[in-house]
Amino acid sequence: MLRGRPPRRSLIPNHSDQAMTQPRQRRRPEGSLSLGPLPGALVLGTLLFGTALLFSPTPGLAQATDGDWEWSLWGGDAASTRYAPLDQINAGNFESLQVAWRWQAANFGPAPDFVYRATPIYVKGRLYTVAGTRRTVASIDPATGETLWIWRMPHNPRWEASSRQNYGKSVVYEEVDGRGRIIVTTPGFFLAALDAETGRPIEGFGPDGTGVVDMLAYMGVPYDPWEGPEVGQITTSSAPIVVDGVIVVPNTGEQGYYQIQKEDVPNHILGFDVRTGQFLWRFNVIPRPGEFGHETWEDGSWEYTGNVGSWAPISADMERGIVYLVTKAGTNDYYGGHRPGDGLFGTSILALDATSGERIWHYQLVRHDIWNYDTPHAPQLVDLTVDGQEVPAVVVVTKQSFAYLFNRVTGEPIFPFEYRDVPQSDVPGEQTSPVQPFPTLPAAFEMQGLAEDDLVDFTPELRAQALEIVSNYRIGPLFTPPALPDEDEGIIASIHCPGANGGANIPGGASVDPETGILYVASIKGCSAPRLIPGEDVPGADMRYVTNGPGGVTGPQGLPLWKPPYGRITAIDLNTGETLWWIPNGGTPEVIRDHPALEGVDIGVTGQRGHATTLATRSLLIYGEGRGGEPLLRAVDKRTGEELGQIGIPAPTSTAPMTFMHEGKQYIVLSLARGGHPAELVALTLP
Repeated sequence: MLRGRPPRRSLIPNHSDQAMTQPRQRRRPEGSLSLGPLPGALVLGTLLFGTALLFSPTPGLAQATDGDWEWSLWGGDAASTRYAPLDQINAGNFESLQVAWRWQAANFGPAPDFVYRATPIYVKGRLYTVAGTRRTVASIDPATGETLWIWRMPHNPRWEASSRQNYGKSVVYEEVDGRGRIIVTTPGFFLAALDAETGRPIEGFGPDGTGVVDMLAYMGVPYDPWEGPEVGQITTSSAPIVVDGVIVVPNTGEQGYYQIQKEDVPNHILGFDVRTGQFLWRFNVIPRPGEFGHETWEDGSWEYTGNVGSWAPISADMERGIVYLVTKAGTNDYYGGHRPGDGLFGTSILALDATSGERIWHYQLVRHDIWNYDTPHAPQLVDLTVDGQEVPAVVVVTKQSFAYLFNRVTGEPIFPFEYRDVPQSDVPGEQTSPVQPFPTLPAAFEMQGLAEDDLVDFTPELRAQALEIVSNYRIGPLFTPPALPDEDEGIIASIHCPGANGGANIPGGASVDPETGILYVASIKGCSAPRLIPGEDVPGADMRYVTNGPGGVTGPQGLPLWKPPYGRITAIDLNTGETLWWIPNGGTPEVIRDHPALEGVDIGVTGQRGHATTLATRSLLIYGEGRGGEPLLRAVDKRTGEELGQIGIPAPTSTAPMTFMHEGKQYIVLSLARGGHPAELVALTLP
């Protein structure tokens, strides 16, 4: 019994339940754009919770053929390069791409899903992905889009409480004793191991051979197995990674800008045995007494502060057995008066020994983060030649529009960093760091800070209106801190740029070509203006100040406040730190192009106000315009940025594409979703 509850059945599913079979679905004709019944559109009412629903998989499908090339992890490989050395699809035939199949991802929950963040993996001749608010795992035939099996966790209160139900990004594949297993983490913070052929939970994995582990038991916080932590929330969104037989699990909590209590769950990193599910180690992202970095949490703030999660995908140097993770700030995103100090390991990159969980090196990218500059993208591993010397490198693209570049073995910056003075907070109780690190190379790839010269100037009238708007705000350089309303100064808040969406962010992120060392990073020009609210005015709050979100600023007549481009892709040679070229993300949005205030005004190409979703191949950089963009897929020359072709797609891309070679045929798979267009996967290939 738990807290006087009547006995209830275990949250851990019983793998002895028999899987159910269904007839194999018919293949959709190639090139069809019909939105009729799709291979993923299956009735789940007969699914036995916690077990697999089978769809008569083709015998031998899981065996790789000589004509296969695998996209084996979220980022394509353990280095998260988002690169494929394939060129069957090239500049000469890109515009001949056709739809091979469509797989509906929107119906794996109580309501249609119009947001889709998942990138499938392709291993041993199968696709695997997640979908829906319960993070249903699906195995898909890569040639036809037919569903082979599905699995999901039972309905439970911890799933209901999760703030990241439809945030699932991927799964991970690993072989044990020659048999594949799919590893997935759920919104309720469970770890499951499934047979890659059948979807059944793995016998012998987890307690009593259930195939599922309750990870909350190893976080070191008081919790109820049914309801979750007594204080705060813990969940996951990115897939784990397996290195040297250890499953390394990143995790996160509630969005930091909504938190009103200073007490929360530290989002520690966990390691489990891939064979048995046995707990192996925990790395404390908020160090405890005696641990390195504990002194950076002053006044005992380590005891109650939470978050510092690693919600972005993680990467690994498989040869060296090192995992690389990036983190977010402690509770709350925009006010840290209750957590004085730099706050390690918040907003940092961490290099951990995968077998022991011990810290090898770290670097804090933002000290005492109060800008919501949580690091949103997987670290990307690439070998470079710098000044004639070979260097094993890792690059981290960030919301603040820096690409931080390190020797991935030693943690030394490849190009020097400078510690520069930054504006200080005047909010009561806040103690900002007097300096922040600035890379000298590469140069920032997006606007940093906001000055009057950055404001829109399409016409004198719009310029005057923009100046009037910013007169109500405090503006300044990068790391301008949040501010309280001040009647004497005539301000209602401060504006900091980049804002909560970046810079770079997870929907598009970056691709890196390991053959050339060139990084292709997608970014947007955006700012935030969080409103600090006295905690005494918010029921249940125990912080001096809280916020109700990142906040924004509307420009003159609904136009952006700043000059274009609003979104771009930048190519950076990481060997030298040189910016090679940049291009706007697509064309000019219709709402700007046809705005009445701009009639007869030549504004040029502004780019979309969204993150381009990129994929690099041997000969092309392929991208969609991202959420809010046009339903187009484009290919550009990697050397120059020149557009080589474009094709129409059913909806804008919602996250970055992936590609693979199956039985000698190259496919590109897109994750698509927007308002009015339910989530789906669309596979493209040549006729």
